Amino acid sequence: MALRSVYLETTIVSYLVARPSRSVLLAAHQKTTKEWWANRRRDFDLFVSQVVIDEAAAGEKAKAEERLTLIVGLPLLEIEEEATRLARALTEKGPIPAKAARDALHLAAAAVHGMDFLLTWNCKHLANAEMAGRVDRIVLRHGFKPPRICTPEELMGGAV
Repeated sequence: MALRSVYLETTIVSYLVARPSRSVLLAAHQKTTKEWWANRRRDFDLFVSQVVIDEAAAGEKAKAEERLTLIVGLPLLEIEEEATRLARALTEKGPIPAKAARDALHLAAAAVHGMDFLLTWNCKHLANAEMAGRVDRIVLRHGFKPPRICTPEELMGGAV
């Protein structure tokens, strides 16, 4: 039986290697992400795109290397013309602002490649229930099935 597919958006690997936050909420997200990584990631086929690699490589060198080490060897989803077109539609006609074009590209790559889930802590532009209906309609209109956009907490399988 094939495992369900998960597109790992950059916030996931970022939370895995980040220094512990003093924010109670962010510290809880970091803890949940580490628990998901330790206990649930093997239950899914994990994928990234070049956008994830580029974002993970940015910033402080030591932390960037840690992020890249986590995703080395994961299958890479190509950013094809279809994904670029869908991302453009999500920013031009949809709820994702142009300044968040990379977020739209994450979503488009996951949709075009038929991912079951897009795992993220980006609740402003991705895991946002108020935007989900509009996002799904645009993705469907372009001929793709929208991935279920969720946080690690939502993908714990009842193991929280």
